[in-house]
Amino acid sequence: MDKNPQVTEAQQPTGRISLDPDKAEEGLTQLVMTVVELLRELVERQAMRRVEGGDLTEEQIEQLGEALMQLENKMEEMKEIFNLTDDDLNIDLGPLGNLI
Repeated sequence: MDKNPQVTEAQQPTGRISLDPDKAEEGLTQLVMTVVELLRELVERQAMRRVEGGDLTEEQIEQLGEALMQLENKMEEMKEIFNLTDDDLNIDLGPLGNLI
């Protein structure tokens, strides 16, 4: 038996993008922010490989670190603006697992 009869199955969080036409803007925002977060993480990993590879100068490493921190701060700001959490950006891809 359902513990909360006022919450329908469609309203319960599933970890997936909402396809509700009335919430299309929210779903699109969530999807775009997820893609941006995924790209940010990929850039960060690539930057770490370059740093560990030793092919950057100390100045380049510092600039890269500052750029990555600014990007992370901007993502946090955007998540706050759109009322999203880290969990909201970690979309469930079904049998493939979570995106991030």
